[in-house]
Amino acid sequence: MNIAFVTTEYPHQRVGRAAGIGTSIQNLAKELVKLGHQVSIIVPYHLESAIFDDEGIRIHLIQSKQYRFGAFYRNRKNLQRYINTYSQIEKWDVIEMPDWTGFAAFMKLRIPLVVRLHGSDTYFCHLEKRSIKKRNFLLEKNGVHRADAIISPSAFTADLTASLFKLDRSKIAVIPSGIAIDRFRNVAPDVFEDGLILCYGTIIRKKGALELPQIFSMVAAHYPKAKLLLLGGDAADITTGSESTCELLRAALPADLLEKVSYPGRVPYDEVQKYIRQAHVCIFPTFAETQGMVTIEAMAMQKAVVNSNIGWANEIITEGVDGLMAHPADHRHFADQILRILQDDSLRRNLAQNAVQRVRERFDIARTVHDNLDLYRKVSQR
Repeated sequence: MNIAFVTTEYPHQRVGRAAGIGTSIQNLAKELVKLGHQVSIIVPYHLESAIFDDEGIRIHLIQSKQYRFGAFYRNRKNLQRYINTYSQIEKWDVIEMPDWTGFAAFMKLRIPLVVRLHGSDTYFCHLEKRSIKKRNFLLEKNGVHRADAIISPSAFTADLTASLFKLDRSKIAVIPSGIAIDRFRNVAPDVFEDGLILCYGTIIRKKGALELPQIFSMVAAHYPKAKLLLLGGDAADITTGSESTCELLRAALPADLLEKVSYPGRVPYDEVQKYIRQAHVCIFPTFAETQGMVTIEAMAMQKAVVNSNIGWANEIITEGVDGLMAHPADHRHFADQILRILQDDSLRRNLAQNAVQRVRERFDIARTVHDNLDLYRKVSQR
């Protein structure tokens, strides 16, 4: 098959932006190429226009044009024309777009459209109990309703999205986002830094960053060797208007714990594994995800994790078997779950061993790629 993906982020130096969505697309794209399929990545709203190949994947950069009036609408129409032109030139069978900001809204495409639920503004605002801008809601609703098929990484996300946008739930296929397990190796899972707690992902309110001062204070009171390491990009805070959520986090910490919390800043994705290996436990107190790729990556590296217990998380972790869970706002319970792992090495080892097995069985990209292909084939034949 010949499959195209539209995304504003992708792990390549010429794209310049990469996070969880881009990484999950790259994982799938590389696996598709391994199986002999053709893949194109379409990056709109870029600083330059270019077409080049990288590791067997064709990348299209589409320069954003400046308009005095109607820039949003006109750039969308430019993207539509580009897709319709190159879908014929390069013989694409199907194109996939994300749900957020309504990428597919009002587009008239000449090839079948799949929308993947990476997490719309509407979805995240609902989980965070924030109001959604009416324009964003209407664009996202229109976009998902234009899809010939929809892919969700979790049943929770599928159910909630169907409810929010009044979609036919049977139109949504649940296919977990996979990882390339061979890239996540830990040959010495019992070697780590005693008391090192790793929290990685964007430092932002919805990921539970501002719950960490209370949680870590409770842990440190009972485990003096405890240290907290933060990894990920620092984001602005919508609620307070602060340009740095990390600074808000540090300001909420007791003075005597400041030296126990470190933040080396954003690190290259390939270096994250080094920090995971060093961790005694990995924690993810997030309020809003569609699946939680960082949790799966830590589990793949045989790390015991304490994760949020909201919705989607129950499709990743079985409490007490391959991880521990707690609600991020329940600071005492979350801290107690961390302490259980820090203080019980037998529990830590059992959780870690079961975690990697869970990832192999459900989140191996070598398995999930075939579910994606089956859906692409069905859609392309309609």
